[in-house]
Amino acid sequence: MSRDARWNTLLELLVQRGRLDVEEAAAELEVSAATIRRDFDRLADQQMLVRTRGGAVVHGVSYELPLRYKTARHASEKQRIAEAVAGLIAPGEAVGLTGGTTTTEVARALAVRDDLTSGSPALTVVTNALNIANELAVRPQFKIVVTGGVARPQSYELIGPLADGVLGQISLDVAVLGVVALDVAHGAAAHDEAEAAVNRLLCERADRVVVAADSSKLGQRAFARICGTESVDTLVTDAAAGTDTVRRFEEAGLRVIVV
Repeated sequence: MSRDARWNTLLELLVQRGRLDVEEAAAELEVSAATIRRDFDRLADQQMLVRTRGGAVVHGVSYELPLRYKTARHASEKQRIAEAVAGLIAPGEAVGLTGGTTTTEVARALAVRDDLTSGSPALTVVTNALNIANELAVRPQFKIVVTGGVARPQSYELIGPLADGVLGQISLDVAVLGVVALDVAHGAAAHDEAEAAVNRLLCERADRVVVAADSSKLGQRAFARICGTESVDTLVTDAAAGTDTVRRFEEAGLRVIVV
């Protein structure tokens, strides 16, 4: 297991349990206790956890892992979802992309589409995610519009009233929404209320809304509501989504694409 994969796993276990013992973590990850101690020390230096005697406890803000530590989770599923979502977007459309690991993969899938190598523009991409804008800005055939706002370090997203000023002046063909949770009754949600507010406005400016979410997000609830399921046109998820789960979303009026 690589160091990055090990760190991802350690942080996920900490989020789930709140506390980890060195020996316990070493046994679960099948590495030496000395390796885990070094990992804990390095992560503590980055303020991702708090070291204790014999282990570590979750940092006060790490209930939501920063984006760079989420990338490895469900990676293959997210790439398949991203390719399917990219296939729903036509050349010349105006596309809104929220932040997140899955929407970042959507941006990458759009960047390599053969039919989007030229145009005036080939796509207009509106995003509040700094990392997505950075990746797509080198594509001269894409028109990139970045909202204003204050950068949120966990997700690289711009949030706050400065973002509202831009989004209130535009219209989109499609908004691609990354979520922490999507539930039939409670809708799409994020951890942070300011992030949810910007994402909600992005959806409101679009003719259609596509949620890109791996199966672990389905049937879950999170603190800040983005929109109800009635506002979502299409859900793209992976094959681990249960038949009953898919059926419930379809009965709620969503087109569900399983990849």
